[in-house]
Amino acid sequence: MFRAEANGKALQFDTAGVVGSNEVFKDRQTGSKWQQSSLEATSGPLKGTHLQLYPFLETTWSEWRSQHPGTLVLKPLPGYAERMPAENKIINQGVSGMAGPAPFGSIGHDNRLRPRDTVVGFETGGVAKAYPIAALNKVRVVNDRVGGTAVVIIHQPPSDATTAYVAEADGKTLRFRAENAAASRLADLETHSTWNAYGECLSGKLKGAHLKRLILEPEFWFAWSEFHPHTQLYIPGGSNKS
Repeated sequence: MFRAEANGKALQFDTAGVVGSNEVFKDRQTGSKWQQSSLEATSGPLKGTHLQLYPFLETTWSEWRSQHPGTLVLKPLPGYAERMPAENKIINQGVSGMAGPAPFGSIGHDNRLRPRDTVVGFETGGVAKAYPIAALNKVRVVNDRVGGTAVVIIHQPPSDATTAYVAEADGKTLRFRAENAAASRLADLETHSTWNAYGECLSGKLKGAHLKRLILEPEFWFAWSEFHPHTQLYIPGGSNKS
């Protein structure tokens, strides 16, 4: 998800094919073409410009509604609702992971994971790092350092919601542990304050503090590694090097 604007001007997009097994969009205002994974204009008047990621959360309806009880819901246009079951099947396959090779036309071939393993990744301090969903399902909370920044990644297995934050509050670098099996409650090891999985301190010395959010991108491994060729990869108990 990204902000549909560049250089202060709103843009509208249409699909325009595939490059490297990754969607390409074309904006109606300038005719520039944009690569989905890199969010970079690869041709046209805006070539070299990057779109800005927009904060979002990929989760279940139940979890979203519990966090945002007054939320609005997008109503499908006529003819689209009938397509939802088939579309959801494809989405669910992506969330759970799929066996098999990368699609025809894929450029990258990083064999540290299977091509269709699902990961979440982000960039900070000029460094990209990916976290396999299979690993996060087991460890749930990861305290890490990426590009010189202390970060925490939180995965809630019941909803498959994954969030990430700069692990700093009140001038302190923090480390976290899960306080329940769902990882919906955490405690920091430095002040023993209690936090939820969305970066808000609920009780303790740091009550009311909010962690700075990092925007995670959910991808198949073949797509993430193709457009982040120097990416680091999280390995539980491993060296976690590139």
